[in-house]
Amino acid sequence: MDLAAPPTQLPDALRLRRHLHIGGEWTSPAGTEVIDVENPSTGDVVGQVPAGTAADVDAAVAAARAAFPGWAATAPAERSAHLDRLHTALAARADDLARTIAVELGAPLKLATRVQVALPLTVLRDHVALAARPPVEESIGNSLVVREPVGVVGAITPWNYPLHQVMAKLAPALAAGCTVVLKPSELTPLTAYLLFDAVTEAGLPPGVLNLVPGTGAVVGEALAGHPDVDLVSFTGSTVTGTRIMRLAADRIARVALELGGKSANVILPDADLTTAVKVGVGNALLNSGQTCTAWTRMLVHRDRYDEALELIATAVAGYRLGDPFDPSTRLGPLVSAAQAERVRGHVERAVADGARLVVGGPDAPVPAQGHFVAPTVFADVHPDSALAQEEVFGPVLAVIPFDDTDEAVAIANNSKYGLAGAVWSTDPDAALAVARRLRTGAVDINGASFNPLAPFGGYKQSGLGRELGVHGLAEFCELKAIQR
Repeated sequence: MDLAAPPTQLPDALRLRRHLHIGGEWTSPAGTEVIDVENPSTGDVVGQVPAGTAADVDAAVAAARAAFPGWAATAPAERSAHLDRLHTALAARADDLARTIAVELGAPLKLATRVQVALPLTVLRDHVALAARPPVEESIGNSLVVREPVGVVGAITPWNYPLHQVMAKLAPALAAGCTVVLKPSELTPLTAYLLFDAVTEAGLPPGVLNLVPGTGAVVGEALAGHPDVDLVSFTGSTVTGTRIMRLAADRIARVALELGGKSANVILPDADLTTAVKVGVGNALLNSGQTCTAWTRMLVHRDRYDEALELIATAVAGYRLGDPFDPSTRLGPLVSAAQAERVRGHVERAVADGARLVVGGPDAPVPAQGHFVAPTVFADVHPDSALAQEEVFGPVLAVIPFDDTDEAVAIANNSKYGLAGAVWSTDPDAALAVARRLRTGAVDINGASFNPLAPFGGYKQSGLGRELGVHGLAEFCELKAIQR
C-alpha cells in the first residue's frame, strides 16, 4: 500500500509498524490482520499497525505478571531513575511526537506541541519525583497500614490525547510498582509506538511495560476480562466504561474510569464578561471540541445574555479551520468520518429541537478534504434538551440563560456527568461559594490554570477514581493493615 504523508510531517519509521512490544522485545503478533491509520485532515492512510488478538493479550499479561514481583520490589529511588531515563528519551522525541499527533489526530501543530506533548512530559516529570518518595505508612492503634502496588494493570486509552491519556496511567502505575499492558486507541496508535521506542531506549526491565494495539472489541475486551489483570484503567465513553465494569465484575477486579463530561461554564453577572467569553469559547473548542473536560454549556445571566452572544460570535469567528501544519489554523478536523457524522447529527438535532443558531451550523463552509465540522454555537438551549445533556465531543457550544445564582447552579448540576466546570465573578468568595455547590470533580475559577498535580476525575457517570498527583498514584495501590 502506498502510504501518503510528506516525510517532513510523519517520521518514515512509523509508517509500517508490524510488531507488538511484549517482555521487553518487539515481537510478531499472533495474527496477520492490520489496522490502517488515517490522516483525518486528508482521508489518506498514513500508517499501519497490527490488529492484536486475545492470544497477544495473553502473552503480554503473562510478561507483565512475570515482571511484577521484581518491579514491585525495586527501591523507590531506582524506579524513579527508570522514569527519569524514560522522560529523557521521550523528551528527545518531542518534535516527532508533535508531528505524529498532528497527522494521526489532526491537532494543529501548535496545540500538539504545547499541550498534547508538553503536558504528558510534565506529568512524567512529576512522577519521577513521586516515585522517589518512600511508601506512605501510618500507624493506627496497633496496626501498621502500608500501601502496596495493585499488580498488573490493563490500560485502555482514547484517541483524543494519545500521549497524555497514556502517561496519566503509565506514570503512576510504574511509580507505584505496577506492571502494565497498554492498548492504545486504534485511531491514533502511532504515538504509542514512539513512546515504546523511548521505553526501549530507556532500558526499562523486560515486561514492565507492554504494548498490544488493536480494536476495543478484541484487545480491549480480552484485556478488561483477563483473569490475571488486577486493575483496568480506562478513559473513554461512558458506554464502554459500563462494559468494562461488567467484564471486571466477573472476577471482582478493580477499575479506574475517566469517562464523559458535559461541563458548565457559569458566568455570574459581575464577571469580566469579555475575558470569560474568550476563555470559555477557547475551552469549548480546544482540540476541536474533542476534550472530555470541555465547557460545552455556557451559562450567562439574562441581563448580560445578548452582550455575551455578540462576544461569542466574534470569538468563534477567529477560529480558522484548516491544515494542522498551517500556522494560521486554530481548529483541525475531527478524528474520523464517523466522529464528524456523529457531531453533525447533534447539530441537526439541535436545530430541529428549536435551539437558536448563532454561528456555524450544518450548512457552514468547511474544507473540502478531511473530516471537518464548523465551530457552532446555539443560544436559548433548553437545559433538558439533548444538546444540553449529551456529550457531543465536537466544536459545539450551548448557551443557556439564567436569572439568579440558584438557577445557575441547578442548571449546571442538571447532568448525568460531573467532570469539570468553571465559575466567573469579580467576587472571589462568591465564585468559591458557587464552585463548592457544583457536583463535579474539578472547577476553575476565573480561568485558573490546569494543575497536573491535583486529582483529576469526575462525579456521577463521569467515572470512578482519580488520576494525577498523589491521589492518582493511590489508585494503583492496595492498602494492607498489619497488626502488631
